[in-house]
Amino acid sequence: MKRIATALILIPFIAWVTLASPQWVFFAVLAITGLLAYSEFDNIVASSGILRAGWPGMAAGLALLFAPNPAVVLVLIAMLGMALALRANNLAAALPAAGAFSLGVAYVFGAWRCAADLRAINPHWLLFAMLLSWAGDTAALYVGRSFGKHKMAPVVSPAKSWEGAAGSVAGGMLVGGIYAHYLIPQAPLAQALLLAAAGNIAGQLGDLCESALKRGAGVKDSGTLLPGHGGWLDRIDSSLFSVPAVYALLKLF
Repeated sequence: MKRIATALILIPFIAWVTLASPQWVFFAVLAITGLLAYSEFDNIVASSGILRAGWPGMAAGLALLFAPNPAVVLVLIAMLGMALALRANNLAAALPAAGAFSLGVAYVFGAWRCAADLRAINPHWLLFAMLLSWAGDTAALYVGRSFGKHKMAPVVSPAKSWEGAAGSVAGGMLVGGIYAHYLIPQAPLAQALLLAAAGNIAGQLGDLCESALKRGAGVKDSGTLLPGHGGWLDRIDSSLFSVPAVYALLKLF
């Protein structure tokens, strides 16, 4: 019940922020959710026995989000991560610390930078990219419960099945195709369906990757801020993969 109540509040708010909010509100939401998710990622890093990034990682993330040239900033972030890793008392910990620093910034804030660029093309494309995971999660739940027999990744996420994954792709394509048909009519249906399938698969991979990080760190949820959903990173893990995937393919098209 808590999960449903949280979703009923979040989904209309996210839709408004994506489609109708002023630019400053949109970027403020990206920054706040990015900082919260990055903080949770940083806690997972610390639980894995790796030196956490702390506020320098958050500052680097905001720089990537707002920078006019993100490619240069990514290089500087990698350099900063390597420099900060020199703080480690045991130099064997320097490489994991530097890697975690750069990964966290690119993973969270790099995806949100793609979200900003995707909205600049068309706000409906951004909501489309996020809907793929929302619809897919619902379809996977019911299909997996009814027909799931073959485990997809038993070590990472024992409850997930290949049947549920297929249902997720089908659900994402159905909702994505309908959404694009009515709200992005300039997009050919074949292109919309391809983007929907790719975005949904990327979102499922994002969910599995975050689950692997948590399981490796011995953490059940990334946080407790969202009743029924865990933390912010738990809530947006699929979108952190689906949004860049849709953006990249859209740029190719």
